[in-house]
Amino acid sequence: MARGRPPQHTRDQVVEAAIRVADAEGLAAVTMRRIATEIGAGAMSLYTYVDNRDRLLDLMVDRVGAAARRVPATGDWRADLLALAGAQRELMLAHPWLPAALPDRRLTGTHMLAYLEEGLAALAPTGLDGPTKMEIIALITGFVAAFVMGERANATPVPEQVALITSAIAGGEFPHLAAALAEGGTAREPSFERIAGWTITGLVEQAMRAAGAPGEGAR
Repeated sequence: MARGRPPQHTRDQVVEAAIRVADAEGLAAVTMRRIATEIGAGAMSLYTYVDNRDRLLDLMVDRVGAAARRVPATGDWRADLLALAGAQRELMLAHPWLPAALPDRRLTGTHMLAYLEEGLAALAPTGLDGPTKMEIIALITGFVAAFVMGERANATPVPEQVALITSAIAGGEFPHLAAALAEGGTAREPSFERIAGWTITGLVEQAMRAAGAPGEGAR
């Protein structure tokens, strides 16, 4: 005997609607009630497709991961990891909610696994063990998320901040800060490639030195 009416929507439709809302209005706008309204369903009926909001976020993260630019390994771990970081940045800029959604997400599909596989392939020449490689990949992802959040915030000092800093360094209490600003410390735009390169090289080379990895000299 049939039990109840068949679902009127699909899980894919629910996830796509949630991504649209998050892209347009931010992660806070993604509630079960709002997404139900978005697809024209009752709020309680949404639980037919996803168990809860956390599960929905898991599915959203994996779904947008499908659009990430693929980065095949070339054997040059620096170049490959920088390319992977760049692909992550592109994805996070396209979906500004993604950096905030990433922490504590559960793997729910193969799209995010594809990024992990590419990261491990990029690190293969280093000779590092699996757990260390996974830690490096997680740290790179954290760096990219923080950088993108800074980009999105467009953190240009407001006049009050400028006045405060100017007054503080004039008193001579912050000589190193004064010297840095005199050398154009606020004039140079942050470069993702430059800073990501420093971060990646520092992480991997330090890990290889600590492990005595045979791939330490690999390029």
